[in-house]
Amino acid sequence: MRRESVWFWWVAAGVAVIAGCYFLDADGLAFNLVYNGIGLISALSILVGVRLHRPRQAAAWYWFSAGQATSVVGDLIWEYYRYGLDQEPYPSVADAFYLAAYPMLAAGLWLLLRARRDGSAVTPAVMSGIGLGLVFWILVLHPIAAESATSAFTWFISTAYPAADALLLTMLVRLGTMRGGSPSTWLLGLATALLLFADCGYSVVSLHGDTDGWQFNAGWLLSYVLWAAAALHPSMAVEKPRAGSASDDLSRAQRIFLTACTLLPPAMLFIPGAGDGMLDRIVIGVASGALFLLAAIRMTGLTRQVRVKAAELREIAMHDDLTGLPNRRHFEESLAHRARTGELRVLFLGLDGFKNVNDELGRPVGDQVLTELAARIVAAAPGTPVARLGGDEFALLLPDAESAGHITERLVTALAAPVEAGGHELLVGASIGLAEAGGPVEALRRAEAAMHAAKETGEPYRHWSPALDERAGEHARLGAEMRAALLAGDFRVVYQPIVAMPEGRVTAVEALVRWQHPQRGLISPAQFVPVAERNGLIVDLGAWILRTACEQLVAWRAALGPDAPDRVSVNVSARQLARPQFPATVADILISTGLPARCLTVEVTETAVFGGGQAVTALHALRALGVRIALDDFGTGHSSLGLLHTVPVDVLKVDKSFVDRVTEAGRHAVIARALIQVSDGLGLTAVAEGVETREQVEALYALGYRLLQGYHFGRPEAAPDFRPRVHAVEA
Repeated sequence: MRRESVWFWWVAAGVAVIAGCYFLDADGLAFNLVYNGIGLISALSILVGVRLHRPRQAAAWYWFSAGQATSVVGDLIWEYYRYGLDQEPYPSVADAFYLAAYPMLAAGLWLLLRARRDGSAVTPAVMSGIGLGLVFWILVLHPIAAESATSAFTWFISTAYPAADALLLTMLVRLGTMRGGSPSTWLLGLATALLLFADCGYSVVSLHGDTDGWQFNAGWLLSYVLWAAAALHPSMAVEKPRAGSASDDLSRAQRIFLTACTLLPPAMLFIPGAGDGMLDRIVIGVASGALFLLAAIRMTGLTRQVRVKAAELREIAMHDDLTGLPNRRHFEESLAHRARTGELRVLFLGLDGFKNVNDELGRPVGDQVLTELAARIVAAAPGTPVARLGGDEFALLLPDAESAGHITERLVTALAAPVEAGGHELLVGASIGLAEAGGPVEALRRAEAAMHAAKETGEPYRHWSPALDERAGEHARLGAEMRAALLAGDFRVVYQPIVAMPEGRVTAVEALVRWQHPQRGLISPAQFVPVAERNGLIVDLGAWILRTACEQLVAWRAALGPDAPDRVSVNVSARQLARPQFPATVADILISTGLPARCLTVEVTETAVFGGGQAVTALHALRALGVRIALDDFGTGHSSLGLLHTVPVDVLKVDKSFVDRVTEAGRHAVIARALIQVSDGLGLTAVAEGVETREQVEALYALGYRLLQGYHFGRPEAAPDFRPRVHAVEA
């Protein structure tokens, strides 16, 4: 038999034996021996339960066992009187043992209640006990006191039984209203209720009838069995309420029961004979007054609890879950308060490249980084209000202009150090914006604008100036006009030749976008492309450029045959690569235009793919289609050579900065030579950009470059001349 099921089989056997007792003569010796045997075995079973489950509050169960055993001793003494001496005295020595069992049971219940350390249900338990206790007084205690007038001692014994039951009743209600009650707790409650029912029923029947109360033997016997079952149940070792339960959260049934008990005093007035005597009226009045006071105490406690919970909820609502810092709402309230007392100085901090950490290493690592950096920010600005506004943005409310510079410098230093997270050593930079203003909204807006300006220029921090607003306004206007221009067809694509040496043939062209504004004329890509990057229009604009370039090359191939360029190169932004659907967009354009994938080269900058993630995934997908990948402005980034291990590259486009001084002896010529060696060694194609003179052509050719691009061979045009260049060098 499994230890977990011992209690069930014990109850089943006990119920079967008790049912069998009713086939025996209630006055016979056999019945009484079985009766006493059940009580004794129950007392011993409680000790077995302690041995099996080893509860921390073993003393409570020892008291229960002692109480059961003491009651059995009382039964044996009564049997001696009845069958040995042929007497049925009342009171007798047996009553002393019967009554002595109650304090032992109460002691055990008290130890269990104390072990719970949960005082939330004390008031409801006392209220319920008063209401039910009043019923006992009216229906049991007072009638017994009035009828049992043979002697004071007899009156005391007669009232002691129901009074002890009333004590157990109050403790039972306390146990029942405690949250997290285990099955063992409910078995104890049921055992106590049966004992209460049997004792009170016996007292009432004995008072008003001539029966000996044999009907209530089942209640006493089942109470014995259930006390033992509670000890044998495995949950008897679980002594604490469920974690996370509310401190005063009564169930619906408990609330109904409590309300009914509270209404018992006035209800007693409607019972015939109740309240007729002065003593009954006094008892009912005292009980009603006590219930009123306890209800007031309970309401006061609930009100205090609501206030505490409201304060806790406000604290939670005003702070960031991850870092524990005040959140945007809290910071805005702090700004409003400071605005009433002085000028606002706000520092707005945004992390650089944090999105790549989340994308590459996962959100748990990103959370570790945020937590660490938040701690550094707080440590770098002690005593300064710091808030996490959301995502990777933080804000500080600076005390004065003098300390602003010191705090900013400390933040730059603190955030420059690597962060250990998830087994990685990560560098996450930060851009900082500083601003002063009289209003909370304006101060925060200016600081954020300054932060974005610092992020664009690569500065560690930037102070707000009116020029930033002017530029922001210009960017907003430009962004709105760009959307209209894309719909109106004001953008156009031009093509710059890429020439193969030494024959001078135009082997490819690079597609470049231009904006012919109806009022402002030609607008440089340096002005509108960054704006398109920020507002997301670059995705739609880039797709239009890609489709237009592919359609144009298809047209040239049809019209010029072998004289047409072999490929067209199209620049792709980081925003486009970040879209998971970008490779599918390229595939659709190739299919709809009819251009073979090998004829398309996608150019990306080092910064667009430096963080890896979706950008590199997109390039692998494009390579799988057959599209060539070119790394633009190669050599100007921080880890150009490292990218060649992770990015699928076919073409290296050497930056103009290495071409400008390639004819001079020095480091630029050495770097240009090294880059062509790297390219040849890896089996890549090298294209030198920004070629403007014949001397550069000859120097680059001598170094090994065979593909050149620049103004020397032609400026970007809508319809370039594809005839071989006469400026080609001699083979």
